[in-house]
Amino acid sequence: MARTTTLPWDPAEHVEKEEDMAAYLEAALEEGDPSLVAAALGDLARAKGMTQLARETGLGRESLYKALSHAGSPEFSTVLKVVGALGLRLHAASAGAKSTG
Repeated sequence: MARTTTLPWDPAEHVEKEEDMAAYLEAALEEGDPSLVAAALGDLARAKGMTQLARETGLGRESLYKALSHAGSPEFSTVLKVVGALGLRLHAASAGAKSTG
């Protein structure tokens, strides 16, 4: 039987445009898992550049890495700062509404 070789996959290497970032974050939000949302924000932050994001949000780079990890639990104010610095925004829709994206 042939061996299968796997390589690590990093989502941060595959999101380049704001539309890609928005779709990735939307998918994480739809899952309803706060740790997944934090990790997705971390992936997007790394895609943009954590140092640049820290500068734009006024938050420490190390604290962003920690808060935006799968084990992180960022404050909502941090989430809003990061989302804004990524060029995204959060919005609310009726739970019964279909996505228009």
